[in-house]
Amino acid sequence: MNTLSRNLLLLAAVLPIAFACVKGPEDKFPGLNTVTYKADDAVIPNPERGFYTAAEIHEANRNGISTDGATASRKQGRTLYLLEFHLTDFVNSDISDDYLQCIRRYFESLRNGGLKCILRFCYSNGMYEQDKPWDATPDQVERHIAQVKPLIQEYYDVILVVQAGFIGSWGEWYYTENFTDDASRKRVVDALLDAVPAQRQIELRTPEFKMRLFGFSSADTLTRATAHQETTKARLGGHNDCYLASSSDQGTYRGNTDRQYWASESLYTIMGGETCGLSGFCHCEPQPDSKNAHGVLADMAINHFTYLNQGFHQGVLKRWREEGCFEEIQKRLGYRFVLEHGYFTKSPKAGEELRVVLEIRNDGFAPAMNPRDAELVLTDEGGSVLKTWTLNSDPRYWMPGETTTVDQTITLPEGISGEVTLSLNLPDHCTNLRSNPLYSIRLANLDTWDEETGYNTLTSFKL
Repeated sequence: MNTLSRNLLLLAAVLPIAFACVKGPEDKFPGLNTVTYKADDAVIPNPERGFYTAAEIHEANRNGISTDGATASRKQGRTLYLLEFHLTDFVNSDISDDYLQCIRRYFESLRNGGLKCILRFCYSNGMYEQDKPWDATPDQVERHIAQVKPLIQEYYDVILVVQAGFIGSWGEWYYTENFTDDASRKRVVDALLDAVPAQRQIELRTPEFKMRLFGFSSADTLTRATAHQETTKARLGGHNDCYLASSSDQGTYRGNTDRQYWASESLYTIMGGETCGLSGFCHCEPQPDSKNAHGVLADMAINHFTYLNQGFHQGVLKRWREEGCFEEIQKRLGYRFVLEHGYFTKSPKAGEELRVVLEIRNDGFAPAMNPRDAELVLTDEGGSVLKTWTLNSDPRYWMPGETTTVDQTITLPEGISGEVTLSLNLPDHCTNLRSNPLYSIRLANLDTWDEETGYNTLTSFKL
């Protein structure tokens, strides 16, 4: 053995960790071809996440979201609307057939435009005496929920989440004379849990309401094993409509226990809302004179924000633009899946096994929250689908700040030849939206997205 070889062996024995650190992706899975993907820095109008456009609907003669409006939203990177249906005229009566048809038209326009909504119902648009009545009685609210239940059931595919609403001005559960006890508030939530399909969540205005109305505690938060079930605990998320406006977010939190509770729960339940005023807490980075130790980017990551209002509060949004974090927020609200590497069997053959290993990083603030299909798709040179395989991984568990490794072996069809392409497809779980590429998730990578099919290209090879 020469001196160089001896020295290399000695160095390897002393510094094994250093040698491990320089291992490249091509060494991770020996015998497999390695594909390295390039990240895309663009704002991507993916479904069920991002900044939303708010729409208040007061009259029955509204026709929904226009085609031009839907197109403009997507060009600006937005696929979400807050549909806030004002039942002001029906505080003491049933909702009219005309207004119910108006609700239907809005849901139809979402489907036609490739959009989804955050859904809220309320009665008042103000908090002063002249704005009363702020809401209806508990009995009348339950009757209204029963009336809109068929519409929610029929169109839940285009609903991201339902805010509990109904109670208080703007449906934000504060200014009210009809709901002064926990029992009446719980009646509304129970009615909504029944009216809204189990695949969708209900958001409450504060963490206190979830804990107090249903007996949950910060010692018993959701886990991977209990999340995304058809239980009350798993279906109740939160919306913070005074985000970073004060030390308590204007009463959203009673203290650190509430903050920690939402931070934990929001890894598995939808969190969103809006800002409501400038404060020392809503800077991009923590300020020396502020008690907020995080800054907005870190805070959104801690609380796993999926959506936010793009129209309010304008002063806060202006600050984020001036301080340089607005675009990053726009990109990272909800999930942002990035393919890092793919590993594939060398020299694949028809009728034989093909091992597929994917490394998928989530740069967003949250995972995907609603049920989402995931599959591998094999197509021929003409784009015809030869075979699909359900992925053995759920995007709802592709956690923010982590890289998920998907390792799956599939068997290629027999009797096929020529150039083929293997893609990752992340379509909507609902059957009627599944084939619409506007509802498929686009990975944040260059040269992978096919807007005609909604597929993300992984690799091509010849059989």
